[in-house]
Amino acid sequence: MTKKRKHQEDFQKVKLKVGKKKPKLENATDTTFKTKAIQIPEQLKEDGVLPTQNRKLNIKDLLSQMHHYSPGVKHNALLGLKDLLSQYPFVIDAHLSNIISEVAAVFTDKDSGVRGAAVHLLQFLASKIRAEQIAPFFPLVSAHLSSAMTHISEGIQEDSLKVLDVLLEAYPALLTDRSSILLKNFVELISHQQLSKRLKSREKLSWMLSVNPNRRVTSQQWRLNVLTRLKKFLQAVVDGSSEIEDEGLQEQKDSPHSVRNPVCISWKVHANNQQHIQLFENGGLRPKINSSFRLRSLASVMDSAEKGLSSAENLKGFIEIIIPLLIECWIEASPAQSAPILGNLLESESQQLMQQVLSIIHLLWKLTKRHDETYKMELWLRMNYLVDFKHHFMRHFPYSLQETVKQKKKDSCKGNKYCMTSSNSVDHLLLNLTLCDIMVSLASTSTLQMDSGWLDMIRKFVTDTLQDGSKLNSKQVNRLLGVTWRLMQIQQNKVATEPLIKAVYTLYQQRNLLFPVRTLLLKFFSRVYQKEDLRTQRIRSRSKVLSRWLAGLPQQLALLGLRNPELSNQLIDIIHSAASRSNKELLQSLQATAARIYEDARGSRRVVFLPKSRNAKINNLVMLIDCILQVGCAFLIIWFLINSLLLVLCRSSFAGWKCQVQDNSVNDVDYFSFLFSTLIGFSREELTSLQGIRGKPHISQTQLSPVRLYLTDLDQFLHHWAVTEMICHSLSTIPSQSQCFDILQTGICKYLVGLVVIPDSTAGSVLCAINKLLDQACILSENLNKFLASCCYSLLYFLLTLDKEDAEHVQKRDMLWGSCISALALLPRLLRLMLQSLQVSRICREELPVVAQLLRLLMQHGQLRSHMITNEFLVQQIIKDIMTLKSGEVQEQWLTDLHYCFNIYLASHPQGPGPVNAVY
Repeated sequence: MTKKRKHQEDFQKVKLKVGKKKPKLENATDTTFKTKAIQIPEQLKEDGVLPTQNRKLNIKDLLSQMHHYSPGVKHNALLGLKDLLSQYPFVIDAHLSNIISEVAAVFTDKDSGVRGAAVHLLQFLASKIRAEQIAPFFPLVSAHLSSAMTHISEGIQEDSLKVLDVLLEAYPALLTDRSSILLKNFVELISHQQLSKRLKSREKLSWMLSVNPNRRVTSQQWRLNVLTRLKKFLQAVVDGSSEIEDEGLQEQKDSPHSVRNPVCISWKVHANNQQHIQLFENGGLRPKINSSFRLRSLASVMDSAEKGLSSAENLKGFIEIIIPLLIECWIEASPAQSAPILGNLLESESQQLMQQVLSIIHLLWKLTKRHDETYKMELWLRMNYLVDFKHHFMRHFPYSLQETVKQKKKDSCKGNKYCMTSSNSVDHLLLNLTLCDIMVSLASTSTLQMDSGWLDMIRKFVTDTLQDGSKLNSKQVNRLLGVTWRLMQIQQNKVATEPLIKAVYTLYQQRNLLFPVRTLLLKFFSRVYQKEDLRTQRIRSRSKVLSRWLAGLPQQLALLGLRNPELSNQLIDIIHSAASRSNKELLQSLQATAARIYEDARGSRRVVFLPKSRNAKINNLVMLIDCILQVGCAFLIIWFLINSLLLVLCRSSFAGWKCQVQDNSVNDVDYFSFLFSTLIGFSREELTSLQGIRGKPHISQTQLSPVRLYLTDLDQFLHHWAVTEMICHSLSTIPSQSQCFDILQTGICKYLVGLVVIPDSTAGSVLCAINKLLDQACILSENLNKFLASCCYSLLYFLLTLDKEDAEHVQKRDMLWGSCISALALLPRLLRLMLQSLQVSRICREELPVVAQLLRLLMQHGQLRSHMITNEFLVQQIIKDIMTLKSGEVQEQWLTDLHYCFNIYLASHPQGPGPVNAVY
C-alpha cells in the first residue's frame, strides 16, 4: 500500500481550473525578441534612379524580359535595350556581362523577328565595345554562334551568317582564334558526310554537297552565301598572320628547292618579354618595319586542335575536305553545265560562285606559304589537285561575263529579297587572274615541260590583257604583275621574259594612269632590274625594254617635278639604286636632264636665268647649288642630288674606280667644289657683302674673338643645317677620307679664314663637317686650328648671351652647342687655343660673367673633363685674372660658383667621367 501510494504521488495529474492561465513550465524557453529596421538610403537611392527608356524600364527589367516565353515581349525588350544603351552608353560597361550573355542566347530563338532584332542590337554593340572589353566573354558568343550555324532550323542557319558578318567586321582576330570549330561549321552548312557501306572502312569520311528543298533560296544561292562568308573568314585569318605577305608583287623563291625558314628565338628572357630584340634592316630612304623574325613563347604549348589553321596538319585536313566540295560547286556553275552553247560565257550568279571558289583556294594557298616546309606543301598540293584543276578550271579558260538584258517588271524583285542585282559590278577579269595565280603557284622550273600547255594559255592571257590598253584598277594590276613575275621566275630565259616585260612597258606608257597603278608598275620594273643585276656578268643579258625604261626615268622626273611628291620619291629611289650600279644609259640621261629636274621654291619657273659658262655641265652644277640653297627646295630633291653626284665621284679616278663614265667633262675638283659650296651655304659675293654689316640685331660679336657671327633667319638656318647633315653623311662614305679632309681644309683656309663676319649656320656647318670627316690620319694646319677656335668661342658666347625669350634663335641652341662641344672634345689643340684666347684683361666687365659661366660649363662637361685637367694651369690663370679685375669689390654669386667648380673638378683631379653633359 505504501509503495503504490508513493508512485502515484510522483505522477499526479495537475488539474486546471476554468478561467485561469496555464502555469509556465520550469524548463520553458523564452521566445520573445525585439527587432529594428536597417535602412541603407544610398542603395535605395541608386536602385530608384537607374536610367530608363521611353517605356520606363531600366536595364534589369529589360534583361529579365529576355527570358519571357512570348516572342513579342523579347522583341520589344531587344528594341528597348538598343534605345536605352544608345541614350546611356555608360550602362554598357556596368552590365556588359549580362548584356552579352542575354543577346547571344537569342541567336537560336525560334522567332525570326527576335533573331533580327538581336542582330541589329549586336551590330550596335559592336560599335560601342572594344575588342579587349569583349574578349573575356567571346567564348560564350562563339559557342552560341556555332550552335546557330549547326541548328536544325534553316532560318536560324541563315541568320547565323548575319551574326557572323557583324563579328567578322568588328572582331576578326577574336573570331579567327576559334577557327578549328567554325571551319567545321562552314563545311556542315553546305554538305554532309557520306555514310555508305563502301566508306565505312575508311578512316576519313568524305563529304558531299547537300540539297535542302525547304530553304527559301536555291541551293546555288545558299552555297554562294556560305562561301562568301568562308572567304571573309579565311581573309581574316590571312590578315592576322604577319608573316604572310601581300598578294601580287610578293617575293618569290629563286629556286623551288629553296626554303625560307623564319628565325625562331626561344630564349627565356625574350619569350617572357623580359628583354626586347631590336632589328635593323637595310630599307633605303625609309627603313622597313616588317621583319621575318618572330618570337615563340616557351609557355604557349597548344595541341593541334587549338592551333587551328596555324598547324600544317590541320590545314591539310581542311584542304582535303573543302577542295572536293569547291570543285563540285565549280562543276555546277561551270559553262558546260549551265549553257553548253555559250562556251566560256558566264552568267552573273555562276560567275560570283566561281569567284568565291577560286578566292577560297587562293587564300588557302597563301596560308600554306607561312609554314616552314613550304616546298613540301607545294609538292603535296600539286600531286593531289593539279589534275583536277587542269581538267575543271582550265577547260574553258579564259572566262568572260555574259551580259544579258532581262525584261522584268519592277515589282518582280520586290517579293523576293534574295533577288540578284545587276551584273555590271561583276569583275570577270579578277576571276581569270585569281585562277592564273592559283595555277602558276603549282608550277616550277623543274615541271616546265609537263606544264607548258596550260602555262602558254596563261602567258597569252596575261600578255593580251596588258597590251589591251583598257583601264585597269590597282587590284587587277597587282594580280597581273604578280602572275607575270611568277611566270618570269618559272621560265627565266630572255625569249620568254622579254615579251612579258614589253607588255608591262606598254601599259606603263599609257597616260593618265592612276597613282596606285603607276606605283605598282614602278615597283615591278625596279624588282626586275634588281633581279637582273644580281646575275653574274657571264650570263647577264640586259633587256632592251628595261634599259629603255631606265633611260627615261630622269626625263619623267623632270616632267613630274613636285606635282606628286610621293611619285617623285619613288622615281628618285629607283634612279639612285640604278646609278649606284653604274648603269651607263641612266647616268648619261641623268646628266642630260639634270638642269630640268630642279625647280625653284615656288615651282613656277626653272633655274635657267644664271650666267652661262663655257662648260655647260659646270653651269649645271652652279644652278644646282643655287637651287639647293633655296629654303623652299624639297629635302627629297636635295638628298637625291647629293647622292647622285657622290656616286659619280665615287666611280671616278679619285676613289680608285677603273671604269669611268665616258664623256665626263666635269672633273673631280668640280664635284668637290660643288659639295663645298653647298656646305658653306653662301656664295663668295654674299660673304663679301656681309663684311660691312655692323651691330645688333644681325651681328653677335665679342672682344675675345676676331670672328663675328651673322645671325641668319631660323628657316634658312634649319634648311642649311639639314643640307649640311646630308653632305657630311655622303662625304663620310667616300673611301679616301684623308684626301677628302685635305680638300675641305684647303677650301676653308682659302675662302673663310680671314673673314670678319661669318654666318652662324656656316660656322656650325664647318664644325659639323670637321667632326664627321676627321680621323687619325688627318693633320690640321695652325691657321685652321685658330679659325675653328675663334668660331667655337663666338658660337658659345652667342649661345650664353642668348635671350630665352628670343624664340627664333633659341631653336639653334642644341645644334650649335653640340657641334662646338664635339669639336673641342675631338681636338684638344682646339680647346687649348680657345682657352689661350681668353685674355680677360682686354674685355669689359659685363663680359666677365659670360667667361666664368663658359669655364664652369666646360669643367662640368664629361667629354672635356680630361682635357680641362690637362689645361688646369690655363684655367687657373684665367680665374686669377678675373679675381684681379674684381678685387676690392663684393664677390658675386657667379664668381663663387666658378671657384667651387674649379675646386671640385680640377683642383682635386677627380677620377671618372663625371656628368655626361652640362645644362647651360
